[in-house]
Amino acid sequence: MPGGTAVRRFTGRTRAYDQSPSRTRAYGQGVLRRFLARARVHPVAYALVLACTAGLLVLAGPGTGSADAVSVCQGRPARTVSFATGELRVYRTRQYACALVLAKRPGAPRPMKVTLQPRGGRAAVVGGTWGRQAGPVTVHALNRCVRATATVSGRSAATGWILC
Repeated sequence: MPGGTAVRRFTGRTRAYDQSPSRTRAYGQGVLRRFLARARVHPVAYALVLACTAGLLVLAGPGTGSADAVSVCQGRPARTVSFATGELRVYRTRQYACALVLAKRPGAPRPMKVTLQPRGGRAAVVGGTWGRQAGPVTVHALNRCVRATATVSGRSAATGWILC
C-alpha cells in the first residue's frame, strides 16, 4: 500500500510504520537503534575482546622499525640541522612551515626551545623543559622564507633564511 500504513513483525513485537519515502530515513535509523540495543546485551563479551586486543598490542611491543621519531609535523622534510645536543627539523607544506627539535640523547628533562619565523612576520616560540623533543611550531609561510633556531641544554643551531 503506497502511502498507507502497514504492520510488520520485529522480534515478537508489532510496529506500524508509514511506507512513504519521507519516512525511509527514520526507518533506517530505527534499524540502527535496534542493532545498537542488541549490541549492549553482551557488554562483558565486548569488554573481553577489548582487553584481549590491548594485551596483544602490549605483547607485540613497539615493533622493529627504525629508531627515528615519527614526526608530528605535516609535510615533507625541508631541512635538518644537527648540533652537539640535538637536531633541528624543518618541514614544509604548500602553505605552512613546521619545526621541532629532538634531543640527541632522550632522557632526563632539560631546557629546550624551538623558534620559527616567517620573513616579515612574528616568530613562533616553544620553550620549556622536556626530555625528548620541543615543538612542533607552525607558521603560515605561503610564498615566504622562514628561519628556524633550536636550543637544547644551552647549545643551539639555526638555519638562516630557507624555503625562499
